[in-house]
Amino acid sequence: MPSDCISYQDSGYFIPLIVDYLNQKSALQDLYHRFPSAGNFERQFTEKQSQFSDSNRKVLVSALERQYDSITASALTKENIDQLLDKNTFTITTGHQLNLFTGPLYFLYKIISIINLTKELKAKYPQQDFVPVYWMATEDHDFEEINYFTFRGKKIRWNTASGGPVGRLSTEGIDAVFEVFKKEIGGSQNAEYIKKLFEDTYLKHKNLADATRYLANELFGVYGLVILDGDDATLKQVFAPYVKEELLHQKSYQEVHRTIAQMKTYDIQVNPREINLFYIEDHLRERILFEKDTYKINNTSLQFSEEEILDLLEKNPEKFSPNVILRPLYQEVILPNLCYIGGGGELAYWLELKSFFKSVDVTFPILLLRNSALLATEKQASKADKLGLTWQHLFQKQSELIAAKTKEISEFPIDLSIQREHLKNQFHYLHALANQTDPSFSGAVKAQEAKQLKGLEHLEKRLLKAQKRKYADELNRIVSLQNELFPNQGLQERSMNFSEFYIEFGPTLIEKLMDRLSPLDMNFTIIKL
Repeated sequence: MPSDCISYQDSGYFIPLIVDYLNQKSALQDLYHRFPSAGNFERQFTEKQSQFSDSNRKVLVSALERQYDSITASALTKENIDQLLDKNTFTITTGHQLNLFTGPLYFLYKIISIINLTKELKAKYPQQDFVPVYWMATEDHDFEEINYFTFRGKKIRWNTASGGPVGRLSTEGIDAVFEVFKKEIGGSQNAEYIKKLFEDTYLKHKNLADATRYLANELFGVYGLVILDGDDATLKQVFAPYVKEELLHQKSYQEVHRTIAQMKTYDIQVNPREINLFYIEDHLRERILFEKDTYKINNTSLQFSEEEILDLLEKNPEKFSPNVILRPLYQEVILPNLCYIGGGGELAYWLELKSFFKSVDVTFPILLLRNSALLATEKQASKADKLGLTWQHLFQKQSELIAAKTKEISEFPIDLSIQREHLKNQFHYLHALANQTDPSFSGAVKAQEAKQLKGLEHLEKRLLKAQKRKYADELNRIVSLQNELFPNQGLQERSMNFSEFYIEFGPTLIEKLMDRLSPLDMNFTIIKL
């Protein structure tokens, strides 16, 4: 096929805000700090270095060492954790929910993006060190978003009750999921590895945070990935001054609303609350409300005076959990971070936060769209060649693709644009004639023009429909191939699980992804397996 990539802007799968960001549209320049070009990272780490304290580095490393007590870290991961004590070491971070067995494919693409970017930066700036960090979203409580994954078109779901932060959720009951999954995947050598990986991940760890840390470490520990759980009292202690500011002054609400007013031509990803914090316990994560000089915990009888809630913050900072507006700030306060890598939806809400970061004097990170890829087998690529399809064709909406290919393979023109123009030219003369005679004649001319143009449009649709029937076999092969590559006419990476490809291609899957994905190359990459 003639191309193995397509730009994000041309793919048709990104919202206008992200397309304009990638195009560095001038209207958006106040919404981000520095665009993700290789040269901008030096200015970013110089600024971050001056702001990030040695004491925060010590707290971070101590927390990571404690969190890694229960698993075996690779030599490179241990080295990366140790290097975080050095003022010349910085992080590249991505975050993701604790989806069952990684969830959709793009979980891999996010982590590969941060790992590969650290390698590129090290090559460009050898005097600095760069550590890839996966921030586990352990404090989320949207369990219905993460309790399943899709394998060969079938949703494999974990049905259990959940009411608090998902990272603390017991893994009890996932053995039933395992019984279903292992019946689906066969008995090949690669399938046996996947079975053992699932079993070791969920049946040998007590909560979802520990299980997810184990899984990510098994897949990417060899590349030096560092996995961080923000649900940590010592890390929350570092963040406590910002929590206090939020409780007392609600600056995030004011600043983000000001930014949203500037983004009125775009759809807004998230709207701030007056207080962007939750109160959490093992089985509870509820919004903190401020009503009549009292702090109340939504849907509970808990309430605090100002003095009481500040005392709670000082003694138990782990009970305060940032929401989607404050979580980015928490991350940037506790990490020597240069760049956040995320999907289009994530970057859309990060772009709402720049002025808020400035108001609390925290460096705003570089925002980079994660790698996106389409995985295709040699057989699928060969089919596309035989059908005369480019990747640009396959990224089209199916109705548009079928219409275009029908017109292309038809033995006579179906597009009646030439006839339409001829008709308009003829009526242009009649309109001029009408204007020179009786004005009532003008209305009749307009009505007749509309009728005949509509007739041409109807004829064109009938011709297209007839040709679709004539070439049904070839068009059905096109539809079948596109459905294989774009399940449910959506992106493969947003639905299919990595295990489906691992069973067929084994460890070469991740090796090939690592080799082909380049984080600063802002194209949708097609990877032939």
